[in-house]
Amino acid sequence: MAQKTQEGAGVAEFLAAVEPEARRAEAARLDAIFREVTGWQPRMWGPSIIGYGRYAYTYDSGHSGVTLATGFSPRKAELVVYVLPGYEALGPVLAELGPHRLGKSCLYLKRLAGINEDALRRLIRAGLDDLGRRWTLEPT
Repeated sequence: MAQKTQEGAGVAEFLAAVEPEARRAEAARLDAIFREVTGWQPRMWGPSIIGYGRYAYTYDSGHSGVTLATGFSPRKAELVVYVLPGYEALGPVLAELGPHRLGKSCLYLKRLAGINEDALRRLIRAGLDDLGRRWTLEPT
C-alpha cells in the first residue's frame, strides 16, 4: 500500500494561497518558527502539510516508509502542528502553551494569538529530540 503523505515542493506557492489572510499570516509565522527551531528548509508533504526534516522508519510489523520529522498544516478551522512521535512527557511545556487540544501526534491551535511562542519552540525541539532518539533524522 502506498504512503498517502508524499514529499514534494512548492511551499511558497502553498503559503501564498492560504485563506483567509489572517490564517496566511499565522502560517507564515509558524514557518518562521519551524525554520528557526529546526534549521531546515520546509517541504510540502501531500497537498497541505509543510514539513521540516524527514526520517525513514520500519516498524516491527515490517511496514516502512519516509515521513516528515515535524511540521504544520494551516487548516481553515485550526492550525495543526505535527510533533512526532507524540506528546508523551511534554505536559509541563503544554501547560505553558496556551489554548490547544491534542490528537495522537497532532496539536490543534485555533489561532496563534494567545499562544506562548517560546513554549511552542520548546515543544517542537522536544519532539525532534524524542524522535531523534528513535530514528535517524535527515534535514530537508
